[in-house]
Amino acid sequence: MSIKILIVDDSATDRLNIKNKLSDYDVLTACDGIEAMRIIDEHRDIDMAILNLNMVNMDGLQFLSSLNLSNQNKNLRTLILTDCDEQYNEIKGLNLGTVDYIREPINMDSLKERIDIHLELLEIQHLYEQKLYDQGITFDTIFQQAPIGITISLNREPIYNHFDDYYTLNPMFEKIIGRTKKELIEIGWEKISHPEDLLEDLKYFQKLQTGEINSYSMDKRYIRHDGSYLWAHIVVARLDLASDYKFNHICFIQDISERKEIEKTLEESERSKSVLLSHLPGLAYRCCYDREWTMQYVSDGCFNLTGYYPKSLINNRDLSFNDLISPEYRESLWKEWECILADKLPFKYEYEINTAEGERKWVLEMGQGIYNAQGEVEALEGIILDISDRKQIENNLRYNSEHDVWTGLYNRRYLENLLACDAKIKTINKRAVICINLSAIHSLSLTYGFHYTQELIKKVAESLETHFVDKCQLFNIHENCFAFYIKDYKNKNELVAFCKKVVNTLEAVLDIERIGGGIGIVEIDEDNKNNIEQLLKNLLIASEKALNIYDKVFGVCFFNKEMEVELIREEDIKCEIASILAYENPDSLFLEFQPIFDIKSNKISGFEALARIRSNKLGLIMPVEFIPIAEKTKLIISLGKKIIIRAFNFLNRLKEKGHDTTNVSINISVVQMIRDDFIDNLVEMINIMQINPANITLEITESMFSSNYHEINMILGKLKDLGMKIAIDDFGTGYSSLARERELNIDILKIDKYFSDKILMLNNEDSITADIISMAHKLGHCVIAEGIEHEKQIQYMKNNGC
Repeated sequence: MSIKILIVDDSATDRLNIKNKLSDYDVLTACDGIEAMRIIDEHRDIDMAILNLNMVNMDGLQFLSSLNLSNQNKNLRTLILTDCDEQYNEIKGLNLGTVDYIREPINMDSLKERIDIHLELLEIQHLYEQKLYDQGITFDTIFQQAPIGITISLNREPIYNHFDDYYTLNPMFEKIIGRTKKELIEIGWEKISHPEDLLEDLKYFQKLQTGEINSYSMDKRYIRHDGSYLWAHIVVARLDLASDYKFNHICFIQDISERKEIEKTLEESERSKSVLLSHLPGLAYRCCYDREWTMQYVSDGCFNLTGYYPKSLINNRDLSFNDLISPEYRESLWKEWECILADKLPFKYEYEINTAEGERKWVLEMGQGIYNAQGEVEALEGIILDISDRKQIENNLRYNSEHDVWTGLYNRRYLENLLACDAKIKTINKRAVICINLSAIHSLSLTYGFHYTQELIKKVAESLETHFVDKCQLFNIHENCFAFYIKDYKNKNELVAFCKKVVNTLEAVLDIERIGGGIGIVEIDEDNKNNIEQLLKNLLIASEKALNIYDKVFGVCFFNKEMEVELIREEDIKCEIASILAYENPDSLFLEFQPIFDIKSNKISGFEALARIRSNKLGLIMPVEFIPIAEKTKLIISLGKKIIIRAFNFLNRLKEKGHDTTNVSINISVVQMIRDDFIDNLVEMINIMQINPANITLEITESMFSSNYHEINMILGKLKDLGMKIAIDDFGTGYSSLARERELNIDILKIDKYFSDKILMLNNEDSITADIISMAHKLGHCVIAEGIEHEKQIQYMKNNGC
């Protein structure tokens, strides 16, 4: 800040010396008191005056007296210059308001230091005055804008009708009361107070006057101009001010008319509420927020729910509600309330209680916290309902959902959820799943019936449960399929040793049934732990592979990368077939036609249509690979239709070239044949494409007859009746039931290439191929030998009438 100093001295030399020493400040000079008064009139912002008492015209003391009389520059700080003989004048100057004196001769450095000190004090004074001013502004703003009514009175008895020496109130006070300050001063608050509340107010006010109490609060009514009244909550307190007033007090007032109206409505509905609570199927409560859940109110439904009367629980007279809660739920219930109350949310929780009769009941508690104005929990309120029946139903549903009904073991769904949960846990412990595939048991159902095999499965489950330990859990994941989930094992050798124990157990149970199985193992790692569906699929694949280990009754097989490659290739083939059927790559599917040669006429009598798929990604895919995949996915139905249509197109091209008696053989899958609409669709294609049924040979494999023998044979009969020929492909390597061969509705036996190749390795008399040809002829069937590539084979076939 800029400091301005006035030097008053009749010595020009002294004025100049002092001015030079104080060059850091804005310095003015005067030669006597008269000139100094003029300068002060012109400069009202002078902060300090340095004054010599001995001057002509108007000396220093006269100047100080004039300055006090004019009441100018109240905050001007003056320092006087004196000598040692002027102590009386020093005292007189100090009485006239001087703050300090400096004796001559003047030490300029000392003068400068003392001036700096006084200016610092002056700056502090200014800051303090500014702070007081700001506080005054703040108080006035709060007082005027406060959302509650405030009145301050310094009168001893403001309730009587007379002018208050000091009485102030804010706009909100006038608004709430509905009267002006002038009206209140004229009539006093006694006359506008409701008669029923005035006596209580006066009683408290009297105690406040006598000092018996320091404050009081109450709800009271004030009368409006129209005779109606409003409810207000008032707080009156003493004001201990340093003043001559006999009595000081402040009053705060808040309009609570709306609250009182609500309270009245609640009181009127109390009876209805009581009726409702008495018929509630449970208990309603209000309790303290403490560890005992100390009840303040409990409805009559308490007895039906707990076996205790309400009065037994209120204030923990006989027992607390916490005593009723089953011990295992007490801590979790408390923590749940803590979380809910922290966010001021509704509460909902299920737990068990113990009744007076010792019965355990499931209850549902729904409630909420009751908070005071500071947001603190005052109490809890809610209802507690009996949900034991619902819980029993839920438990039954959950049990049925998670368990196999017949064996009582956890099922696949439960295993999936368990694997998914464990996948989220970071651990270095090894985990693996082992599948026991007993699908061969299904064949026993055909002989002994369903219940027999189910009882056998139950015995297997009971025997496998002997291996159920803490780190090894057993599941029934599929029909005739079990799984062990093993944790914290050391290495693969430990898994193999475990599987050997399982095999010994299974052999003891299934040896008499002559049934084997496959055991697949999948180790869980970071790559497969999150895809549970694929993991269990891999497990089943490994167990299927184990089934095909022919030298073992119970094979054991780990899922490995080779199987994964096979799986990926299988998926790629599925996609390739799907793209063909979606007309995305229709030319990927094509047919090659293998000639069928008639030895007797030395002519080609027909062709076998051989399907191929040429893939940009996989190259040439043979039917031995893609047909089983198409059958498994049911894509064979649409794919087979395309193959038939292309074979028929070839027949029509032959017919155009004059070969209208040449046959085409088409391989048919059992999946196609057993469809209800197979024959109708085939006949429709024959008619549309104008094909002679006599030129069509449908080839089936022997394995078709391993199941549904009568149904398939009946279908074959219908096809023969339509004029088509039926051939059994790869005869001698599959089903080959000679006892039923005569009953089959077939025309042709196709001898598998295995027997044709044997001709090259054996003497003619050692080969049984001739016997097969002879037997087929005796049954009235034509015989076709597959895979003839050498002259010796042709000659053998000619000699035996093939």
